[in-house]
Amino acid sequence: MKKEKKIVDFTNGPILGPMMKFMLPVLLALLIQSLYGAVDLLIVGQFGAAYHVSGVSIGANITHLFTALITAIAMGTTIMLGQFIGEGRRKDAGDVIGTSIFTFIGVAIIATAILLIFAPNFLVLLRTPQEALSEGTAYVRICAAGMIFIVAYNVIGSVFRGIGDSTTPLITVAIACAVNIAGDLLLVGVFHMAAAGAAIATIFAQAVSVVASLLIVKRRGMPFSFGKENLKFNIVYFKRIFKLGLPLAAQEVIVSVSFMVVTAVANTLGLIESAACGVGGRLILFIMLVPSSFLQALSAVVAHNVGARKLKRAKRAMVHAIWTSLVFAAIMYFIAGMHGTWITRLFTTDPQVMEQAALYLSSYAIDTFLTSFLFCFIGYFNGCGRTTITLIQGFLGVAIRIPMAFIMRSLPNTNLFFIGLATPISSVFQVSLLVIYFFAINKKLKAQYDSEFNPALLNEIATD
Repeated sequence: MKKEKKIVDFTNGPILGPMMKFMLPVLLALLIQSLYGAVDLLIVGQFGAAYHVSGVSIGANITHLFTALITAIAMGTTIMLGQFIGEGRRKDAGDVIGTSIFTFIGVAIIATAILLIFAPNFLVLLRTPQEALSEGTAYVRICAAGMIFIVAYNVIGSVFRGIGDSTTPLITVAIACAVNIAGDLLLVGVFHMAAAGAAIATIFAQAVSVVASLLIVKRRGMPFSFGKENLKFNIVYFKRIFKLGLPLAAQEVIVSVSFMVVTAVANTLGLIESAACGVGGRLILFIMLVPSSFLQALSAVVAHNVGARKLKRAKRAMVHAIWTSLVFAAIMYFIAGMHGTWITRLFTTDPQVMEQAALYLSSYAIDTFLTSFLFCFIGYFNGCGRTTITLIQGFLGVAIRIPMAFIMRSLPNTNLFFIGLATPISSVFQVSLLVIYFFAINKKLKAQYDSEFNPALLNEIATD
């Protein structure tokens, strides 16, 4: 762990090239991670019935909620590392990692207990069809038993992104995906274990990825000294991690819950629509990959520049991210919005499920343009340490998305397309809020983080 590697410099030189070089491995990692999650549904759909698909898809939504919560809290680690590295505080960066290790062991224990005890309750709340209830419960509880590996994988990824390394998480998630596919084919395809087999394969793959990550760290080292002396709990860093991460975690929870409510509304349409919503939900993760990767990449890039007091450069990075994301949004809209059955057929052989899933996708495809702005603004504010606005816009989205889903459900001859429209409608309001906040807070951010606007900030860095 004493071995040190070179730190990626986001604070000097060209912006778009280095950011894209950092973002592309993030994108590929998210793509593989989406495949990693979707392969459970894909293989279960090929070897099982509609109730297997429904159980796995709803169970995966529940575990995804907890995973997203943990990942969001870990973003506090990413932001702190990025800012400390930008300021040149390498020893403090090592202490942040040590504190994070102790923090997330506790988080993993709590998450495991909640999922093991309340799995059936969560499934009932989501209006899981009776036929799929036992499958969903098995999936959630088995994933809960391996929650320590899920937590470890996501925290390690947040550390790598914080230090500007997006390649290592790509390597480890690729290993995990390959192991998961092999496990699914064996346990689901050969032994017909359905949801239980998919969950076991998932946990085993996560465990392999964690071991691979630790071996890579041991071989390559960190861009600063990290040893036994850093393995201690620092209450100041603990509070800072949660101050940054909790608003993001709360935002993830309320947004995930709102999407679960939308799923529950869709489930009331029947078993076919429930299965189609599960298939569509998995595919939505794919069409949102580019804005999601820019959110993660910008959080790190902006944090580095904020630490170096280069706010103007951080803003330029956000602008580059937005227009690049819009180009990809147009491609995703063509595929998912206009030709959804091209991809829904990959996850099911049932023609009714295929058509309904394509309807669901076509409404969500509209949101790809809006999230190009939404996710990039969130990444920018995260990097600035302004995570409270992320929570506020999340509440706004929920306040609009859930009522709209029920309104669309009440329409005569409604279908999944109309229910899915609740999301882009809410995104319009969320983007509007963030744009207003950006201009309202701009002067304050300049005074706090922009050395060109306030040259005295350079002296603060020199004396840190």
